[in-house]
Amino acid sequence: MAKAKAPRRTLDSYTVKPINKIVKPGDCVLLRPSDPSMPSYVAKIERIESDGRGANARVHVRWYYRPEESIGGRRQFHGSKEVFLSDHYDIQSADTIEGKCTVHSFKSYTKLDAVGNDDFFCRFEYNSSTGAFIPDRVAVYCKCEMPYNPDDLMVQCEICSD
Repeated sequence: MAKAKAPRRTLDSYTVKPINKIVKPGDCVLLRPSDPSMPSYVAKIERIESDGRGANARVHVRWYYRPEESIGGRRQFHGSKEVFLSDHYDIQSADTIEGKCTVHSFKSYTKLDAVGNDDFFCRFEYNSSTGAFIPDRVAVYCKCEMPYNPDDLMVQCEICSD
């Protein structure tokens, strides 16, 4: 007869040993990619669980996609730190957490005095199976008729004062 698996238990928090940081559901984290030449993955922790002995912690995450990971790829107006909150959920070993990060709203990101390595912004939700975005359009500016990219310097238009 097969040995029964110990039941999993939900944790309120988890200490990531290599970085000595505590993570909780709702935190955004950087996860190690399998290819070390790739940037870290960005995800939001939905739930943390471990086995009955408190070992083998796993995080249930909701992935953020970078523009180049989406259908259609990176566009001119996407900021270098832009990510899209996706409908893609997954379970990962807590050992893959490299650090914590902050995903700001677009508005709060544009007001930051200094953008750190662990700062990102999100202005879209992304459906990973259809490639659809919510909202499906954003405000465009002046003659260029492009959404605002916080990486690019914008000056006030003399015609529309935008």
